[in-house]
Amino acid sequence: QVQLVESGGGSVQAGESLRLSCAASGRTVSSSAMGWFRQAAGKEREYVSGINWSGSSADYSDSVKGRFTISRDNAKNTVYLQMNSLKPEDTADYYCVVWYSGSYHGPVDFWGQGTQVTVSS
Repeated sequence: QVQLVESGGGSVQAGESLRLSCAASGRTVSSSAMGWFRQAAGKEREYVSGINWSGSSADYSDSVKGRFTISRDNAKNTVYLQMNSLKPEDTADYYCVVWYSGSYHGPVDFWGQGTQVTVSS
């Protein structure tokens, strides 16, 4: 089992930045892809970003490309999501995930509890 604990959410104004962190514990994740999903109120959960086990490759949804940056520190079992130029439409609960398959668009093996991000205009 893997436990994922997100932090760094909060309320900001449009155009500001936030950095989310996700600390993993339990079973090792250093050889697994990790990433982020989000879910806005009344909407389906959507993929945001993924990063491979080494951090050498990253992927982003079109809605965040160019504004968000994912990174990881395997020594700390932590993945980050730097979110810049935030927009009100980025308001959502953000969830950290692990993919043991390494495929960002395959089944998720573990989910975090989520952290709330609110962006006001």
